[in-house]
Amino acid sequence: MDDSRFISSAEALPTPFTTICEAPSNIALIKYWGKSAPQLPKNTSLSFTLDSSITRTALNFTPQKSTSFSFEFYFEGVLKPEFNPKLEAYFNQIRAYIPWIENYHLLIKSQNSFPHSSGIASSASAMAALSVGLMEMERKLTPSLSETACSEKASFLARLGSGSAARSIEGPLMLWGKTEYLKKSSDYYAIPLKADINPVFTTYQDTILLVDKGSKPVSSTQGHQLMHKHPYAAQRFKQAKNHLKELMPILKSGDLAGFMQIVESEALSLHAMMMTSKPYYLLMKPNTLAVIEKVWNFRKETRIPLCFTLDAGANIHLLYPLADKKAVLELVESDLKNYCNQGDYLIDQVGRGAKKV
Repeated sequence: MDDSRFISSAEALPTPFTTICEAPSNIALIKYWGKSAPQLPKNTSLSFTLDSSITRTALNFTPQKSTSFSFEFYFEGVLKPEFNPKLEAYFNQIRAYIPWIENYHLLIKSQNSFPHSSGIASSASAMAALSVGLMEMERKLTPSLSETACSEKASFLARLGSGSAARSIEGPLMLWGKTEYLKKSSDYYAIPLKADINPVFTTYQDTILLVDKGSKPVSSTQGHQLMHKHPYAAQRFKQAKNHLKELMPILKSGDLAGFMQIVESEALSLHAMMMTSKPYYLLMKPNTLAVIEKVWNFRKETRIPLCFTLDAGANIHLLYPLADKKAVLELVESDLKNYCNQGDYLIDQVGRGAKKV
């Protein structure tokens, strides 16, 4: 793909501009694990966009006479210079696409609606919120930009900061990565799945069990790197492709049994790749496995279509239809929260994506 269409020709304005945007995190159903430069996925992924697990980011653009871009970053009201290296790397990645930014000093103030180490990808919501804010500025500089063009470029920019952030721009389902099953799909940005989605999936629930709140011994970035020489990488990419092929008609039909089988297989496959890499490592905890068995037993006994998925960590996302919310939350309160750190869990649902506040 030629990414030149994302290079802005807009010129900076001599007046300040302020915008506030928020973006949700997302939870992958079809996982991507393994990437190539610049942040391109080795396989197509598909995710639920979350609703209340969001990052809200205020951006203040102040014109400056020099053409030397600068920024300050505050998180939860506190200046955080330790985040500067990652943000500098991000801005170095994207400045070719938004050259107008060289004429501004950028004040960034960000906050999350969810706690750190909570099993929710904060980098996805954070980079998506920042990218949407940058596109609000570009929209001011180029009023003729269409909504679709803005969304695609926001996803494109977000991807360069965090791969999964590409999927946090719209919702309720987002697909990232080129696939033969959708002509508009791309490795460079994510696209929403809007047509032929069974209504049951547009209100799906996600309750996140906080099994472990500690920092991971191996980061997701390191995990992706270990896929380069992984003995089972090729088979994993093939499996993900086949799972996506199987899932697409399921999302249309509403076949919950088929949905649960694929989603749980994807979660366990992700962790299998971690356990068979060199060096190998384990992110699941004993309570993670205990909850998985509890979920399987509950489903067998009640026939309620409750399933789980995992991100690259120990915490568990419980996925289920809205109609079963009462029964699932009763299970969480009476039993599953006992496997959580301090009994903590979060209640979320499928959302519609990023927005200007």
